This record gives sequence, structure tokens and C-alpha cells, in this order.
Amino acid sequence: MVRIQKAGRLYQLSFMPSFFPVNCYIVEEETSLTLVDAALPYSVKAIMNMVRQLDKPIEHIVLTHAHEDHIGAVDALKQFLPDVPVYLSARDTRLLEGDLSIDADEPQKPIKGGVPKRMKTRPDVLLKEGDRVGSLEAVFTPGHTPGSMSFFDAQNGSLIAGDAFQTKGGVAVSGTVKPLFPFPALATWDKQSAIESAKRIQSLQPRLLVVGHGNMIREPESLILQAIGEAERKINKKQ
Repeated sequence: MVRIQKAGRLYQLSFMPSFFPVNCYIVEEETSLTLVDAALPYSVKAIMNMVRQLDKPIEHIVLTHAHEDHIGAVDALKQFLPDVPVYLSARDTRLLEGDLSIDADEPQKPIKGGVPKRMKTRPDVLLKEGDRVGSLEAVFTPGHTPGSMSFFDAQNGSLIAGDAFQTKGGVAVSGTVKPLFPFPALATWDKQSAIESAKRIQSLQPRLLVVGHGNMIREPESLILQAIGEAERKINKKQ
């Protein structure tokens, strides 16, 4: 089952929306489309159906991070779209190569979550902070994984956060366990980095926050600040 919701020129495709929502996004540009994340392997049909409805070509496939529930349909999509470039941070591209090592200047925590082992596609473009992909600007937001990226559209204030936040089970910074939907927290690499990234997102003052798991949030500032406060209280309690 897929549920499609629209906010301006952003389309959210949500798979299993009630039970275990896994989201990907299509950004409609003037003459083309940008796909952000690729959900699950079977999601390819719904994604391509949406592309046909919009009647514009996909120009970019952009990945927030290298977990299986965000890159699942990439290999299948590339069979339909062999010439469309795939974008992922250089840091998370290492995960696709099976390299789970931690750099000396990074928090010395193990990488968690479902890192794909059988994905054939490799990124064509290694993203870094400030890169532009269509109307989107790449924002380095590590924490859930070491190379997680978010994407900000300054034209309309929308921010695609991947798993830097969740909204299913309650709005939360990555790493903060929400009992009704604990899974993103359990797959988070470093909670302190996630909090710093959440503050970076808050500083951009997004007018629309969209995430990998859960509903879109309009005018999210107060909920973002509450989530950051909760994350900081929980991490300080354990220190």
C-alpha cells in the first residue's frame, strides 16, 4: 500500500503508512523531477507510476543515507533509468562498500542499522555540504549515520531530513527512543552528533519538515525545539 500526499511541489510517497511508514519524496522542478530516497525494493512500481502521472523525467536520484529502507528500490529504478545519476555523501558511500570503520575524528561508536550488502548501484556523485541538486541544497547532518545528509529548498522552506528526525510515534531527534516507533533510534550511530545536526536543521527555520518515517509537519519550529530539548535531557541524564 502506498499513500501519496502533496505539499506545494513536494510529493510524499509513504509505504505501509499506518504500521511502519517508509517514505520517499519527489520534488517537482520546472521541467524535471528529483527523487529523494528510494524506500523499499517493491516501491519501484509506485515511484514509476507517480513519475508517469507527473509526466516529467527524473533527473536526479538523491539518497539521504545508506540504510536499506532508504535505498531499497535504487537497483530496480536504474533498470528503468540507467542514465539518471545517483547522489550520496562520500562518507556513506563507504558503507555500501562494506566499510564500517570509524574515522579518528569521529565519535567512536559502531555504525548501526540495515546497511545494504547486495546493492549493485554505486553513486555517480559524492555529495558534500552545500552542493546543489536542482532546487535542493545538501546539508551535512550526521548522527543517524556518519554521512547522513538533509536537503533544504530555500525557495519554499521545505527540508527533507531523512532520519535526522522522525515524526511517527512523536517528533523526535534521531536516537531518541519513542516507544510507539523505536526503530529509527535503534539504528542511530551517535546521539550527540544527531542533536547537533538537529540544531543545524532548526537554524535553517524550515517551514515544512519531512522525514523518512512519519507525516509531514508544517511550521515545525516549536516541535523541533521540543524534540531537541527532550534529546538533550535524555543524553545528559545518562552522563
